[in-house]
Amino acid sequence: MASKMVIRQPQPVMVTQDSDEWGSGICDCTQDMSECCFAFWCLPCFACSTSKKYGQCLCLPLLDVFSGLISPVTMSMRVSMRERYGIKDTICRDCVYSTFCVPCSWCQMSREMRRRKIPIVLISSKTT
Repeated sequence: MASKMVIRQPQPVMVTQDSDEWGSGICDCTQDMSECCFAFWCLPCFACSTSKKYGQCLCLPLLDVFSGLISPVTMSMRVSMRERYGIKDTICRDCVYSTFCVPCSWCQMSREMRRRKIPIVLISSKTT
């Protein structure tokens, strides 16, 4: 009878931060003052860079300029982010934040992307 040696290669380990809540509140902009100032003083630039980091078109947030009272791109990004990360919230709240708290909303989305970034740690094994 022949013996067979099976060697398993190490698999990537994913560390996730599963939560169905936003990682920070809408008014927690002061957690990162440089980001807060960037969003307050140059919201179009901040929104475009955040959109690009999220994997969307760089200039997508500039379309909010052509809208009326509600910022449709900001609201769509919030809804998309909630769906991607499994955050429980309401479309009504997204609408209110996207209308009256646009800089704070973009800051919250940026913080959430940093918080939810999933690192992959490769584990190596050495045979002795």
